[in-house]
Amino acid sequence: MTGEQQYGVTNPISMAGPTEADLHRTRQLEEFLVSAGLYESPEDGALRKEVLAQIDQIAKAWVKRITDERGYGEQLVEEANAKIYTFGSYRLSVHGPGADLDTLCVGPCYVIREEDFFGVLHDMLAEMPEVSELHPVPDAHVPVMKFKFKGISIDLIYASISLWVVPEDFDISQESVLCDVDEQSVTSLNGCRVADQILRLVPNVDHFRTTLRCMKLWAKRRGLYSNVTGFLGGVNWALLVARICQLYPNAIPSMLVSRFFRVYTQWRWPNPVMLCSIEEGTLGFPVWDPRKNPRDRTHHMPIITPAYPCMNSSYNVSTSTLRVMTEQFQTGNKICEDIEMNKAGWDALFEPYPFFESYRNYLQIDIVAADQDDLRTWKGWVESRLRQLTLKIERDTFGMLQCHPYPCEYNNTSSQGYHCAYFMGLQRKQGVPIQEGQQFDIRGTVEEFRHSVIMYFLWRPGMDIFVSHVRRKQIPPYVFPGGVLPSRHARGANQTVKASPGSSSGNSGDESPEQCSNKSSVKLKKRKHETAGNIDKGDKKPAIRSNRAVACLGAMEGSTYRGIIAVEAVSQRVTDGDVQSCLKQKVSEVLGSARTIDRVSGKTSTEGSLGNVTALRAENFQNGRKVESQQALGVTGNDLGSSSRIKK
Repeated sequence: MTGEQQYGVTNPISMAGPTEADLHRTRQLEEFLVSAGLYESPEDGALRKEVLAQIDQIAKAWVKRITDERGYGEQLVEEANAKIYTFGSYRLSVHGPGADLDTLCVGPCYVIREEDFFGVLHDMLAEMPEVSELHPVPDAHVPVMKFKFKGISIDLIYASISLWVVPEDFDISQESVLCDVDEQSVTSLNGCRVADQILRLVPNVDHFRTTLRCMKLWAKRRGLYSNVTGFLGGVNWALLVARICQLYPNAIPSMLVSRFFRVYTQWRWPNPVMLCSIEEGTLGFPVWDPRKNPRDRTHHMPIITPAYPCMNSSYNVSTSTLRVMTEQFQTGNKICEDIEMNKAGWDALFEPYPFFESYRNYLQIDIVAADQDDLRTWKGWVESRLRQLTLKIERDTFGMLQCHPYPCEYNNTSSQGYHCAYFMGLQRKQGVPIQEGQQFDIRGTVEEFRHSVIMYFLWRPGMDIFVSHVRRKQIPPYVFPGGVLPSRHARGANQTVKASPGSSSGNSGDESPEQCSNKSSVKLKKRKHETAGNIDKGDKKPAIRSNRAVACLGAMEGSTYRGIIAVEAVSQRVTDGDVQSCLKQKVSEVLGSARTIDRVSGKTSTEGSLGNVTALRAENFQNGRKVESQQALGVTGNDLGSSSRIKK
């Protein structure tokens, strides 16, 4: 970069170039990225180009078919056209083997999304032998059609522009393409326009690409690469990296990675990250402006797109996920300091995050369906709603109970049936004194979440979701590499090295009774693995639950034990009509005269109001139904503390 040109909205932090040591570290970093398999082979690259060309031909044939069926005349049928563009990692040239191919189909004004794209084009694709795993998501923020074409994963979105004929050389970078188009088409078109703007606004495109590959790998290994669960997606990471490139225009990748962590460890959110100034434009679309738009003031981690209309690309980030990312930035900064002092290698930076060693308590979200196709559809919907569970828990506990959603799905390959599971870490907000008798009851929160999820308009019999509490020692083995639970000694050693910032290091969560004598105890019945549908046993298919079954969860936190209830599991055969009466009788037997403290009012309530402590679970059998009540979740304040935190 020459001294005359300024990139970004501020002056650079430093114009310094690399030293010999920086050049050496960059060579080591590039070698690491190659060994990690981040680069696509020439054969795979050629296949992607071939697939793109075929999808472009399919789109053209689809528009001509629509034009002909609507009787628009031979000339318009002849001229009818559609264009396929790429966006995301492929357009930025940072994609790797097996990455999704993000594609945009631009069509004329008379070809509509609901009827034509998700109707006619969907049916055309379904009939093609090259297409598999076809999954439309019309209700997404950006409606998308997901499928595989010759084994390449495709995410196809659609934008209808105001023209009757789409020119073959149509330039989507011009602001005029947004004239008279709907909001979803604006969002779809901006995927390509933002990618092009990013490449224009960085001083050195090659250095940007290498650094972005590095940061994407780091984010995936640390469980931070997921826009849908409240972390950051590909465009968010690209914008963060691009801003660092602007602030250090002469830096090379090893320097940029180190500066990335240094800058964002100190960044004062919610100050926005911007590559250029926000322009109002001439078309009247709303742009991100917290001075005018009250909703924009609620954003926790604004990362603003550089193409008009400028928007916050990271509106999904919540208080909890921002906390997790901030801690991970601090960890990355410390490791980069060690790398620069030759105390560590690049492999230390990319160590996978020890999620199942970092908390004492977790929520396990089990998803079941009747077959593989239903599971794929159902899982995509549930995953898109998991962020809502985090937000609801934050809301209902006033931010005192923190969640760490982990954006990885786990499958028990040893079991029969169709199932996957997600997990969330739970902990009490750090640095806040535990109040005597304080409780967090999230049973109603979980029930509200479950109710919203099962309202899915494509719901089919067999689709169900179950939320349950598990302690660290009760985590199912199939989530660990090789399906083997780490030994206690190995876990302890791991925690010493990979503690995370913010908590006492010696607290592993597996203390003996003597060690716990001065702490609040947790009186819970051990979670039975079959509560999620005998998934762990492998000897039965996941059951299809009755819609009358309720998924309830209670998380109670306090410095003293105040009647934390654990309902004994009930096993007996009953009919649908007997479910409620059977449950009521059993709850009365188990609870006796137990009392609990209401979280908000502080008043006591007797067993008559504790029916929702239980969670019904109905399994279909040939000879009747087996109904079991799930235990309530009771967790004390000390128990919700994170047991392993990374040292600053």
